[in-house]
Amino acid sequence: MLYYVIQSNMIKKLLHLAALLIFTAVGTADAATNTIVLEGSTTVGPLAKSFATYFTKKYGVRVTVSESGSGNGAKSLINNTCTIAAMSRAMKEPEIAAAKKKGVNPLAHVVALDGLSIVVHPGNPISSLSKAQISSIYRGTITNWKEVGGPNARIVVIQRESNSGTQESFKELVTGKGVQITGNAETQSSNGAVKSRVSTTLSAIGYLGLGFVDHSVKTLAVNGILPSVKTVKNGTYKVTRPLYFYTNGQPSGLVRQFIDLPRTAAGKSMISELGFINQ
Repeated sequence: MLYYVIQSNMIKKLLHLAALLIFTAVGTADAATNTIVLEGSTTVGPLAKSFATYFTKKYGVRVTVSESGSGNGAKSLINNTCTIAAMSRAMKEPEIAAAKKKGVNPLAHVVALDGLSIVVHPGNPISSLSKAQISSIYRGTITNWKEVGGPNARIVVIQRESNSGTQESFKELVTGKGVQITGNAETQSSNGAVKSRVSTTLSAIGYLGLGFVDHSVKTLAVNGILPSVKTVKNGTYKVTRPLYFYTNGQPSGLVRQFIDLPRTAAGKSMISELGFINQ
């Protein structure tokens, strides 16, 4: 009788140990696959990277961030090759249609607000332009700074590449959708590249996300209003846009926690520190 009791206890212990090992193995496997992949906008990139560093440190979750443009972020979400598409513009109807055709349901989450800043070289005496003047410069109907009260110098127009959400936002907010940008415009691949070109070119003009502006360039007032936290939030600065994270449907678990970061104290602090604006 004692033999059977001992044997029964041993079996129970072995079963418990086996269950514990299985649980541990499954937990380890889940942890190994808990990787959040972000793809997209160079404007949203600094926010995504800051969030990623914070999230990895706090939760031990691997978060990767690639900055190849909003258009590529949308493509990655459509093709299920990223967890989150970081975008500085809203997804277009054709992108949404392509996503739904593949069973992907793009859902937008606003991360922060951004004042799209019109910038020139610090040595340029111009301090303000109207939206109409900026549009004319980018359409190529104004080609010399003297036409807007500046020096007699050819305007070097700097724009972003066609895959850029920042270019899309600029067209929508300033020149108008479908308007052809002058063929003389130089194209740069990132906010940093635009800033570098403008900061070293006395007669250049470009546009940047507010978080990228520093003393190496001069920000122009648009219609008399400079971009700032106050003017973006109260709507008086008109060249303003939301920045997005897109997910495939309602996120859950760790992805939900990542998406919710902009509403936390830590997330808001990171947004402000990087020069962007909390909702």
